[in-house]
Amino acid sequence: MLTIRCCDLTIAGCVECGGCDETGQCIVQDDMQNVYPQLLEADVIVLASPMFFYGITSQAKALIDRCQAMWCRSRLRQNAGARPVRPRGRGYLICAGATKGATLFQGAELVAKYFYDALDLTYEGGVFVRKVEAKGDVLKHGEALKQAFDLGGAMALNRA
Repeated sequence: MLTIRCCDLTIAGCVECGGCDETGQCIVQDDMQNVYPQLLEADVIVLASPMFFYGITSQAKALIDRCQAMWCRSRLRQNAGARPVRPRGRGYLICAGATKGATLFQGAELVAKYFYDALDLTYEGGVFVRKVEAKGDVLKHGEALKQAFDLGGAMALNRA
């Protein structure tokens, strides 16, 4: 298992320069160049983020936006007549937010769904916890902890 902490990396946001349009490879040189191979090799990816203003963190969003190159790569394969790539794995989302708003996680789920689609993964859902304000508050949510444990078990069982 590999962990990528977006907050420890220097990743610029996508500037829509078009550099990946013809090659499917991003031309911006930063830490994302080391992340691409890891994303492409993974058969399971779990995106985890606290919620800020009903969205994932800007660092996670920058990583996701830079996967525009992966979407271009997929489109180039299709335009070249290559057979469609079946989903090669699965993606999950884990988010915690302070508010109890009904739509708190909707935007994050849409972002995750299309992020995983660009990586030829299926979005399988996740664990979403409301009313988590301070560090350690998630420990007060026994049901969410059980859901996370069960999700981990399901991911492990589906690896075979």
